[in-house]
Amino acid sequence: MVQEIYIIDDDDESIIIFKELFKYDVEYKFIGVKTEQIDVALKNIPSLIIINEDGIDRDVIEVCRKIRKDEDNTITPVIVVSSKRDREHRLKILDESIEYFIRKPVDEKYLYYTVKNLNRLLTINRRISPLTGLPGNVQIHAELKKRISREEPFSVLYLDLDNFKSYNDVYGFVQGDQIIEFTAETILKCIQSSEIKDTFIGHIGGDDFVAVVPMIDCDELAQNMLAYFDHHVGRYFTKEDMEKGYVEVENRKGIIEQFPLTSLSIGVVVADVGRFANILEIGEVGAQVKHVAKTIMGSSYAVDKRKVR
Repeated sequence: MVQEIYIIDDDDESIIIFKELFKYDVEYKFIGVKTEQIDVALKNIPSLIIINEDGIDRDVIEVCRKIRKDEDNTITPVIVVSSKRDREHRLKILDESIEYFIRKPVDEKYLYYTVKNLNRLLTINRRISPLTGLPGNVQIHAELKKRISREEPFSVLYLDLDNFKSYNDVYGFVQGDQIIEFTAETILKCIQSSEIKDTFIGHIGGDDFVAVVPMIDCDELAQNMLAYFDHHVGRYFTKEDMEKGYVEVENRKGIIEQFPLTSLSIGVVVADVGRFANILEIGEVGAQVKHVAKTIMGSSYAVDKRKVR
């Protein structure tokens, strides 16, 4: 996955240096941002922000505060590169929750490995679910914002498991994690076999997943996911439960209740150009259409195709 890094600098000197320094690292994309463009740039969520203090005409403390006050970038790591040697100035910058202050002249190899290692930690700690290895909410939000800003049609598939709580109650959390991993496998295999380009798969948390695809006709993809899930999910149940077609769970009153076997529900939101102004609107429609899918017994999907008014 490409790591977008913003270089805040009012001239092109820094961006040229970074592009040359990382010319063999195709997973990094450096984007130059002028100080007057900061408000627009922060509508996205970069992997990292680097500020060249010598190259901006605004107070660097003010710029750092603007970044930290932005709701989407409160945890985006920031590096300030500066020729200022005053200790108090350096401490004031770090006091704004800025991760690194690197003093000029810069050792390019030191800068290179600082950026690489910081992004490695982010990948481990913030971007990826430790269970499924898929990007989490921060990346999901950033991806949806990018899709909206491109002004190209796309679709968002919201997926989760039906009767997952009853499965956990019967089989335990260890096997619960296994069926979540299997759900991730289902999504990945079906999207990879479809050979669709420019896709994104994320793990919202628990048994909730999201897939973003650059097309508005997702019926075949959703049907393939359901078919794959239903064909292989039996390996996570005992033979007895598979034959019965349900699991038995004792409720708080000591009464045995029957729940259907775990199935998969998919809610598809078609995002035509101009339909959604922000990711909150997509999420609201996603919750509605997924609820429709979950009212249908067994694995099922529903598609919201409402057009722009």
